[in-house]
Amino acid sequence: MDIRVLQYFLAVAREESITKAAETLHMTQPPLSRQLKDLEKEVGKQLLIRGSKRVTLTEDGMLLRKRAEEMIDLMEKTKKELSAPDEIISGDIYMGSGETEAVSTIAKVAKALQEKYPFIRYHIYSGDAEHITERLDKGLIDFGLLVEPFDIVKYDYVRLPVKDTWGVLMRKDSPLAEKEFITAEDLWEQPLIISHQTSISNEMISWLRRDISKLNIVATYDLVYNASRFVKMGFGYVIALDKLINTSGSSELCFRPLYPASEAGLCIVWKKYQVFSRAAEQFLKQIESEFAVNVL
Repeated sequence: MDIRVLQYFLAVAREESITKAAETLHMTQPPLSRQLKDLEKEVGKQLLIRGSKRVTLTEDGMLLRKRAEEMIDLMEKTKKELSAPDEIISGDIYMGSGETEAVSTIAKVAKALQEKYPFIRYHIYSGDAEHITERLDKGLIDFGLLVEPFDIVKYDYVRLPVKDTWGVLMRKDSPLAEKEFITAEDLWEQPLIISHQTSISNEMISWLRRDISKLNIVATYDLVYNASRFVKMGFGYVIALDKLINTSGSSELCFRPLYPASEAGLCIVWKKYQVFSRAAEQFLKQIESEFAVNVL
């Protein structure tokens, strides 16, 4: 499968028009149409629905679009790594992270490395553990910052000397805001907003001491910032990690930790037997130096 043809396919998917795609690619429509038909013949699937006004993707076409974007991202990442000058350490480091205050710890490491190697650039991808490990597995990122627990079988990792605290984000005028800590019983009848990851966490279910189906879950979220907008409207209580939303000063919101306390460990992880670029290799050395630890 030719990368160039995949780029043509992505252009058509983006423009939703073979004519417009041909213009952006600086080519004429007939050869572009032939390339697309040859691609469909090669994969043995119809990828495009050619309508009178616009071109749309079939289900197989949507799958190929996702895979093509991943392949081209990986190709560009590899080209940058190979073209880095030998005489200086430069290049790009790709990292994925969930929402956690521990990003500040990683930023501190990056800052220290930047002082030694100012030509290294960082690309931060945000997502939950499932999306981050998927990108790790495909080689699209070098490192992932993950909140424990996670499946460590495929990865090497360094456990960071910090932990995040679980609690409840709520309006300051909420009844539960009068409490210093929040117990499981406090939440059993309340409208809850939980992250998609939390909804499948055995640890959180164990803390709540109630089957997830018996709780009053009114919404789920990926980004706690978005969930906090719902909290401000009095929509419910968010189970989240501390220090992700500003609750100081004139904020309408407050955070109360769980009791018994529930903390989440954090790890910087990478694929086992990973071949790093020189920039990524220096970043890992800085991590190990900063925390004076051995790789696990």
